[in-house]
Amino acid sequence: MTGQDPSAAVRIDTSRPHPARMYDWYLGGKDNYPVDEEMGRQMLALDPRVPVMARVNRAFMHRATRWLAGQGVRQFLDIGTGIPTEPNLHQVAQEVAPDARIVYCDNDPIVLAHAAALLRGTPQGVTEYLEADVRNPGAILKGAKQVLDLDRPVALSLVALLHFVPDEDGAHELVGRLLSELPSGSYLMMTHATADFTPEESAAATEKLRAAGVTLALRSRAEFTRFFDGLDLIEPGVEVVHKWHPELGEPVPGQDDGVIPGYGAVGRKP
Repeated sequence: MTGQDPSAAVRIDTSRPHPARMYDWYLGGKDNYPVDEEMGRQMLALDPRVPVMARVNRAFMHRATRWLAGQGVRQFLDIGTGIPTEPNLHQVAQEVAPDARIVYCDNDPIVLAHAAALLRGTPQGVTEYLEADVRNPGAILKGAKQVLDLDRPVALSLVALLHFVPDEDGAHELVGRLLSELPSGSYLMMTHATADFTPEESAAATEKLRAAGVTLALRSRAEFTRFFDGLDLIEPGVEVVHKWHPELGEPVPGQDDGVIPGYGAVGRKP
């Protein structure tokens, strides 16, 4: 389930940008290619605050994980993990609860190539990596069951992921399928980009990414809220990402210098 895949480098497609590598470039990382930087710079030309948005999403993950661990959650399934950027989810969770168990999941071989950095957890806890696509929830759940006890609450983390999954791929149904296997007391933590605040820039970004082979499905507040159907939203409910429990983390520089076009929320399965 884990470990370095010797063929990973061969399978990395550097002919077109990949969201995980673009995200890495926005965060100042080195695990990206010229094609990712080129597209990233095009996104910055449309909205120079894109790197701030990337950091705001990471900060939400830290705060939400801290909150969930504080509520007694000891199992996390993080899909769309991305290239490791410390602190990773398991480090935040295990700082609160050293015995926390985390399964990371991503479909980009470059993330697999760095999986070792994701697996340095506490001796009391468990961290594992699974290579799978969110469009194949059956494979994710099968792999997760090797590490997580699905009879006990699990926090499902989908941070900055579902806006790359269009309605044609059944984004809402995929989330429903994943949640259906998790018991009462489980949680969904999620962020999602939106065009609600910046329609013109968002339309231009969507078109540029589509031309490069990357699907961007920006959803409205109502469409985002639908992911939480049947769940009890945790206060303050659906909120602009950096305004969800800001007291649980440090502010991201620049987060208040204009609108952050994305929503975040945490919901509990009754």
